Amino acid sequence: MTNKIQAPEALLKAQKLADLTDTKIRIPFLGLSFGLDFLIGLIPFVGDIIMAVVSLQIVKLAKDMAVPAELRTLMYRHIVLDFLFGLIPMVGDFVDLFYKANQKNVRIMETWWVSENHQKIKASSQAMVNEWNNVKQ
Repeated sequence: MTNKIQAPEALLKAQKLADLTDTKIRIPFLGLSFGLDFLIGLIPFVGDIIMAVVSLQIVKLAKDMAVPAELRTLMYRHIVLDFLFGLIPMVGDFVDLFYKANQKNVRIMETWWVSENHQKIKASSQAMVNEWNNVKQ
């Protein structure tokens, strides 16, 4: 099919990184998930710096996708908040279970990309439905 549209590689990489850092490990029955941000964040100060640097990689991927500067500024705010909360002993670790800065930042990227590509996505979806209907008949 020639109309098929795919998310850019930078967005796919950002999604994988956000999953790894924020939600990779799920706790059954509690509905909680966490990732490397929580685990590495347990190391006072150094862990928070390491995870902030990892989070900045997602913003770099957003820049590679040409996400507008004002959205990237919002992404930086999420990282700064996560970092500052992480500096508070025990509180920062608890906050990491609920405040998923990288997931928030990827949602910004996804929302922007979909809005920029809405017509292409719609055309691609319609083409797939048409193809499916032709095969079904």
